[in-house]
Amino acid sequence: MRLKTVLFICFVFSFLITFAQQMPPGQYTSTNKKAIKYLEEGKAAYEAKKDDVAEKALKKALEEDKNFVEAALGLANLYQVTGKHPEAITYFKRGIEINPKYFPSAFYFLSLSQLATGQYGDAKTNLETFLKFERINPNTKESAQQFLANAKFGEIAIKNPKPFNPVNAGQGINTENGEYFPAITADGKQFMFTRALPRTDLPGEFNEDFYTSSKVNNVWQSATPISNINSAGNEGAPTLSSDGNIMFFASCADQFGDYGSQDRKGAGSCDIFYAQKINGKWTRPRNAGEAINSANWETQPSFSSDGKTLYFIKGFRGRGGMNKDVDIYMSVIGDNGKFQPAVKLNANVNSAGNEESVFIHPDNMTLYFASDGHPGMGGTDLFMSKRQANGDWGPAINLGYPINTFEDENSLLVDPAGKLAYFASSRPGGFGDLDIYQFELPEDLRPEKITYVKGKIYNSKTKETLEANFELVDLETQQTVTQSYTQKNGEFFITLTANKNYLVNVNKDGFLFYSDNFSLKGKETDFTKPFLLDIPLDPIDTGSVVELKNVFFAVNKWDLKPESKAELDKLGAFLIKNPSLKIELGGHTDSDGIRKNNIILSENRAKAVYEYLINTSKINAARLKYKGYADLKPKVKNDTPENKAKNRRTEFKVFAK
Repeated sequence: MRLKTVLFICFVFSFLITFAQQMPPGQYTSTNKKAIKYLEEGKAAYEAKKDDVAEKALKKALEEDKNFVEAALGLANLYQVTGKHPEAITYFKRGIEINPKYFPSAFYFLSLSQLATGQYGDAKTNLETFLKFERINPNTKESAQQFLANAKFGEIAIKNPKPFNPVNAGQGINTENGEYFPAITADGKQFMFTRALPRTDLPGEFNEDFYTSSKVNNVWQSATPISNINSAGNEGAPTLSSDGNIMFFASCADQFGDYGSQDRKGAGSCDIFYAQKINGKWTRPRNAGEAINSANWETQPSFSSDGKTLYFIKGFRGRGGMNKDVDIYMSVIGDNGKFQPAVKLNANVNSAGNEESVFIHPDNMTLYFASDGHPGMGGTDLFMSKRQANGDWGPAINLGYPINTFEDENSLLVDPAGKLAYFASSRPGGFGDLDIYQFELPEDLRPEKITYVKGKIYNSKTKETLEANFELVDLETQQTVTQSYTQKNGEFFITLTANKNYLVNVNKDGFLFYSDNFSLKGKETDFTKPFLLDIPLDPIDTGSVVELKNVFFAVNKWDLKPESKAELDKLGAFLIKNPSLKIELGGHTDSDGIRKNNIILSENRAKAVYEYLINTSKINAARLKYKGYADLKPKVKNDTPENKAKNRRTEFKVFAK
């Protein structure tokens, strides 16, 4: 439970708890009438929220009777709920010294102020003492156990600090106003953030708008507002697609339900919207839909580099309009192009407390977030979780001290290279209010290494660039890692985890199925040198031949390897989408060995593909033929091992369209 939440509860209840009940004179621990009179004056002032009057009265009560435990604990409580933790510690200790058994919960409340000031060892001692008392309230006992876990963690973390040297991101981004919720493109060259601007019509109120900055010679340039996204309402927490052409953000309604723009409609207090950049300009924002938004609170989106998964924060409205059960959810874009119903992430990420500020790194393997429910330094701490081999999220890992402190930390962004982290802070030496800072992330807290791929898709005959859908699959896991589309100029820009082999599949109406593979193993992850991938598409025509580059067999066998499945499923989908198309599947070998055996081998390999398409993709057999060509139709001469490898292949040829 967040410490501030506990103190809020204390503000409402703990004064009455401290005194057990409204005791008449004569039943206090003091018999000094003046002390009792001042105590009751202090109680009345406290309940009337006259804190200064209550403080003076309770101090006078202690002056009259230095052993008046109720007055000492009353002062401690007053200081704690008003955030004066050093003073609270002094008077909780005094009350315990006077009578440690009078109010056992004093040890618990003392530990809260010690946690709030980073005194983890002392807090641990007092929580352990408190938990030894009998007849503890079960809810208080549960929270004490969680705070004890924080105290133990904090004590160890301070003794083992992480390297941490935050540097202000500079005057191109930061001003005397508040800057926070940073976002960055996959190439690390475009920075976006939220800025809080004072409202001239409502003194003391602020309007949140988006600003963007570009990096030139490693320096962020003067940020400019995004005029066609910013409205009279509040926009916050932007997130960008890998290529910077899709933006999701949160927009919140005011007390009258107005989202600040006439054409911006929401379902609840805060909703998630999106916009696309076309020809260099952002489109009108649209609501992300009911699969994500509800009458509750949805905010702080983070869009994955796979181009189809949105992570975000959802909270449910509780008493007094406060959000409760705040957790991280995710929604995936389905084959119909729409977001599927959102689901909550597993218990390794979401705790019994609150989670916020989610950020999925472009590696699509590392999740950073803030939480007050996992063991930490107190308040909200920053954590990371790694995606496991089965796709689930692994244990929450605290980023450690002094990245985390006894204050609240959130809004962490890690750059694509995985070396620099950005966060918002109001620390001394800034330009004013919240500024965005950067620091070098310790090695053990970094995401997986990634690179980015740039390329274009074009008509192989006319060289005209094409808008097309494309998909990349991890050949080892057979999992789709990116699903996206090109811009009107046929270009695309995606991030991929380094040191992996990938299948790329492209589909475009009127063009042949395209599939290829490429390797990033051993490639230098230099963000100034992207991997280039240009893709020519052949128009569908009778006689056209396509090599199935991702269909694999063992040596001298015709059993399909499991990694062939992704390719063959895409071929099946292509045939379903083009129902009049008829193809011949051809198997080819090199010139090694006996031709008679090679004909049998090549024919059986073509037949294996034929049977897969019929049995798995349910393609009508009348649309398919198969034939083994052995080495009769080589692509290149069979004169080197490399050339022989090129000649061992499976193809399909269109014989009717």
